[in-house]
Amino acid sequence: MGIKSDLDAEFDFDIIDEFLDHYSMMVESMEIMILDLSKSHMQRRSVDELFRVFHNIKSASGYLKIEAMSRLASLVEDELDQLRTREITINEETINWLLEVSDMFAAWQQNFRMDEKLDKVKFSLLKIPDLEK
Repeated sequence: MGIKSDLDAEFDFDIIDEFLDHYSMMVESMEIMILDLSKSHMQRRSVDELFRVFHNIKSASGYLKIEAMSRLASLVEDELDQLRTREITINEETINWLLEVSDMFAAWQQNFRMDEKLDKVKFSLLKIPDLEK
């Protein structure tokens, strides 16, 4: 049994279906928002939008008891909150880290589609980028 089967066994179909629809939209929009961080005039808006995306994923995955997803989304949300509250230019290291995070969430999206167990979080994602560079 994969992640979708596990969720179907524990939660109402409508809840799972709504989560997967919203999750799909968020994952598909992540990369564009992350790439927009490299444009100084887009940084504030993109950080705010990304923060909301990861906050929503954290909340929904926490409710559905998808531990790895909830924890990674929480980590990213914390980093984005720092970017929101500090007036710093977003560096290439941060953008590359966020792109890797986006790839992880896209891999999980594929796990849902194929009803597989969730891939393990890549260790490299746990190394927080230096926001000050």
